[in-house]
Amino acid sequence: MRRKLIAGNWKMNGSLAANAALLSDIQSHLTSPSCDVAVCAPAPYLEQCRTMLADGAIAWGAQDVSDHESGAYTGEISAAMLTDFDCAYVITGHSERRAYHGESDALVGRKSARALAAGLRPIVCVGETLEERDAGQTELVVQRQLDAVLKEVADADLVRLVIAYEPVWAIGTGKTATPQMAQDVHAFLRARLAARHAAAATQIQILYGGSMKPDNAADLLAMEDIDGGLIGGAALKAADFLAIIHAAA
Repeated sequence: MRRKLIAGNWKMNGSLAANAALLSDIQSHLTSPSCDVAVCAPAPYLEQCRTMLADGAIAWGAQDVSDHESGAYTGEISAAMLTDFDCAYVITGHSERRAYHGESDALVGRKSARALAAGLRPIVCVGETLEERDAGQTELVVQRQLDAVLKEVADADLVRLVIAYEPVWAIGTGKTATPQMAQDVHAFLRARLAARHAAAATQIQILYGGSMKPDNAADLLAMEDIDGGLIGGAALKAADFLAIIHAAA
């Protein structure tokens, strides 16, 4: 049985003081979670996460990684740098990176492979816009995005992937896919993974990343192929994040 994963994506939020208060509050109420828990913080705060979370129940990770190993790439962060901070995870292909930074499917595939090679677990984001959903292209879009990653990943590394389905139209808009709508896409993604490697497909965690909140988490997490959540705004509020974690029990 796949263990649930609740991963917080802080996006470009936080400060040393705010992070310390948030992490302390979460830690004080989270001693032995029955699911995997992680926070993906802005790069300047990774050392703070390591200091505060070391040897605890919460893993940490980054929000992006370069597809290059090293070199003249000003502003980029390599996978090796992230491992220096003991990161366990890194988000790749988030819709905001695709939309605001022009990241292609192929680039997301290379970033994911680079992360795996360094021992990181990439949380690979896939998802469609409202226009694509209305045009009936949801499966076409997420298949294209997923296949670009699978092309770069060896069979032996597949089980270390985490996939996050984030319907772009449900992020920060107040809209949320119904549990069945989300389940349908998760099941499609798992079938696509199974076409590549049946055994690995049963083990890969597929998270829902479309505005999961305390009031909808239990219903979403009850779906057969929803193995957790990639949490945005709710991850910045200790009570909300803890409520989602408890819903994954």
